[in-house]
Amino acid sequence: MSETTKAFKRKLEGVVVSDKSDQTIVVTVQRRFKHRVYSKFVNSSKKYHAHDAKNVANIGDRVTIIESRAHSKLKNWELVSVNK
Repeated sequence: MSETTKAFKRKLEGVVVSDKSDQTIVVTVQRRFKHRVYSKFVNSSKKYHAHDAKNVANIGDRVTIIESRAHSKLKNWELVSVNK
């Protein structure tokens, strides 16, 4: 696969809830959608383990993560940037 034909990688934005592990952060991503039966807006959240090679992110930071190769059993995401 050449540089011009890279596969699409998902990007998510969330808040860091844990940075206790070395080179790993846990990011909570919230999404809002309309319930298909009740037509009510529902908030749903999910936690993702992401690889933070330089240990830049801290708890409470808003970050962007991107899909990547598997770093471990749970880590399939990488930190792209710390937004604030």
